[in-house]
Amino acid sequence: MTVVLEAKGLNKSFGAVTAAADINVAVERDSVVGLIGSNGAGKTTFINMVTGYLKPSSGSIVFGERDITPLAPRQITRLGICRSFQIPQLFNTLSVYENLLVGVGIVASGGKKWADASRLAGTPVEAVGSILERFNLTAYRDKPAGVLPEGVRKLLDIAMAMAVKPKILLLDEPTSGVSADEKFGLMDMVMQAVRAQQVTVLFVEHDMDIVNRYTHRVLAFYEGRIIADGEPGVVLDDPEVRKFVTGDARAGGGGKHAAH
Repeated sequence: MTVVLEAKGLNKSFGAVTAAADINVAVERDSVVGLIGSNGAGKTTFINMVTGYLKPSSGSIVFGERDITPLAPRQITRLGICRSFQIPQLFNTLSVYENLLVGVGIVASGGKKWADASRLAGTPVEAVGSILERFNLTAYRDKPAGVLPEGVRKLLDIAMAMAVKPKILLLDEPTSGVSADEKFGLMDMVMQAVRAQQVTVLFVEHDMDIVNRYTHRVLAFYEGRIIADGEPGVVLDDPEVRKFVTGDARAGGGGKHAAH
């Protein structure tokens, strides 16, 4: 398999607090990687460094064959690394359609304002129609983003990230705030979309059922370090992961977190 993203010796400190300690990760193309750990374990810090929102104290991040460590978030996005947020970052007064047009229009126009991009030879408009259908958002097309149910807001936030046609998609707690009845449907839709576009995915998640069902690989974080890295069933049964992450200190052996 081809490595598409590699973190080499990443460290990040905030004064006396260590948020990331010697992180070494190579992510293969088309994989789905789950990042787990308690609050403050270093998961979001890692995502923020990959996307340029935080600069590591030391170490480097390579995307393809390019060192992206010094780049700004906008530059990294243009290269093909996009993200959604735990709290959806939407234009609340704009409709679902207009929110998607922002993302699609920026790409189609090379960075021009979306209002200008919407007049380009139909390209953004056609793309938005396809995204509305793919993410089952057609019924919400003309509704302002600020009045949408939380599950739909999450889906729109992810759809906007996918509109940029990323090579790597980073999701920060995609099912947070989503009802138990909706979470699997949301993830099914997202996974179908990323497979269709051959997108590599890394996502932070606290729901172990989601992690177990949708990932190929799991990275478990504790106090800024990766304490386990492997297939979901193996990592979730690791004694250290049970103790420090899932809160189940029993010995391993294919318990309730065994792979489906």
